[in-house]
Amino acid sequence: MQAYSEDTYGGFSAFPAASIKGTAVASSPSSSVLRLHSISSTLRNLEHSRILTMASIADSALKALHIKSSASPPSDSEVAELRKKFAAANQDHVFTYYDDLSPDEQVALFNQLSDIDPARTSKLADESLNPVKSAEETKPQIEPLPTAACASTLDSAESDLQKWYIEGLELIASNKVAVILMAGGQGTRLGSSDPKGCYDIGLPSKKSLFQIQAERIARVQKLAEKHMGVKEGVNVAQIPWYIMTSGPTRKPTEEYFVKNNYFGLHKSQVIFFEQGVLPCISNDGKIILESKGRVAVAPDGNGGIYAALDKSGILADMTTRGVDHVHAYCVDNCLVRVADPVFIGWSALKKVSIATKVVRKRNAKESVGLIILKNGKPDVVEYSEIDKEMTEEKDAENKELLKFRAANIVNHYYSVEFLNTIPEWSSSLPHHIARKKIPHLDVGSGEQVKPEKPNGIKLEQFVFDVFPMIPLDKFACLEVAREDEFSPLKNARGTGEDDPDTSKQDIMTQGKKWILKAGGQIVSEEMGSDGVEVSPLLSYGGEGLEFVKGKTITGPALLVSPAEV
Repeated sequence: MQAYSEDTYGGFSAFPAASIKGTAVASSPSSSVLRLHSISSTLRNLEHSRILTMASIADSALKALHIKSSASPPSDSEVAELRKKFAAANQDHVFTYYDDLSPDEQVALFNQLSDIDPARTSKLADESLNPVKSAEETKPQIEPLPTAACASTLDSAESDLQKWYIEGLELIASNKVAVILMAGGQGTRLGSSDPKGCYDIGLPSKKSLFQIQAERIARVQKLAEKHMGVKEGVNVAQIPWYIMTSGPTRKPTEEYFVKNNYFGLHKSQVIFFEQGVLPCISNDGKIILESKGRVAVAPDGNGGIYAALDKSGILADMTTRGVDHVHAYCVDNCLVRVADPVFIGWSALKKVSIATKVVRKRNAKESVGLIILKNGKPDVVEYSEIDKEMTEEKDAENKELLKFRAANIVNHYYSVEFLNTIPEWSSSLPHHIARKKIPHLDVGSGEQVKPEKPNGIKLEQFVFDVFPMIPLDKFACLEVAREDEFSPLKNARGTGEDDPDTSKQDIMTQGKKWILKAGGQIVSEEMGSDGVEVSPLLSYGGEGLEFVKGKTITGPALLVSPAEV
């Protein structure tokens, strides 16, 4: 296993006794009891403080969800004032049928329009539909990130990997780490209307993506507790898991977690919030009406995560909990190492604002965005933005590698110190347009229209739009092994690439590698059926499997506990 050795994710007996930041780990029983009592008291105080802030967070969430806390109808003066705002932005057509609506419909439309800034919407529409072209379009200067900003788990010294890993474990044990999951998508391409995180990729355990990731959180918490010497059964580490949904996936996601008892996690550590939406815009810059009483809206892209963290009260919750470091990722990666101690420890030690994980491009032709330096600033360049020569150019120091090979996998670290600046810049992030066929109400006739060609645009932001704002000394990039950490679920079964079958195979192959490395043997009756699904509750990254040494496992297999071998 190239990326992380067994010693890195296991072998705790080889590590010296460490200390939790600010809390000495003593060797005597009495001092250990005092230390644990202090930590438990701190956890209780944090939980009490968090509960006290929930009312204000709920209010913020209502605004983020475009829901008013009161269902009482607006006064005539309030309606007149809102009409005036939209008229000033030349968007007052949204009130065309207001007087024809029922009282409840009027309240719903008023509430929705109250959360839209018509002047800003018109400005965004104009900038998107009529971009300013400079007199001389200059080709951007694109280079790989400097060596000082990068590291790779594929060729780093074992001592460095252990140092980063221990740092990450100590931060987790000190409750300084949180996780953000971007889970707004539905499994439409997979033939499912459920949230994508509910999808079963076909593992022997039948676990969904949500369950796999929840169990990894549970396991890494246990690893952190074991590292600091916490007695078995005593729960100290708790990683808050902030799950960003979209409007359509919010309710089914919450219901799924409740039905499954949060997959063993504490209810208080799983927090749901919703990404924002933006009005759909016609080709002539007008806000599109979905019906007489509703504006057509669309999610604001994964870049909307920043404004949503602020508006939903998540930033305030992180402060209450004392979180300093955040790992953010997308739900569709079945191999994601949630709250990866190596990544978190490395990023924290570098004292960066943002760090990103990358994998090596499979080959020059792979269509994937790349983490690069664009005009001297960290950025992402799409495959279509670089020419064939650059795509195929070799690394000056290693001709076996591509010069531009850092493939973006949307797997990021943030310091909370940086996230707390979101209110200062989130509104200035660029918007990207997607031309779409948008069903709408014809304002003139009052009839519903289903267009046959694109009739408008949806505006969205990308999570990496913030990268160019970061000083180079506050940005870092960690290369990891694709086979260990990246297997996205994008396509329907049978596609042969990034589909449920490849996701399943990648997990089974990883488990097989772990078993063989731990000294076990695997046999199977059919060729290619020797994979092993290792429960995340049993092993996070290949550690803790010493019990398979000298044992034989018949594949395909599901390994849940040592007793099964």
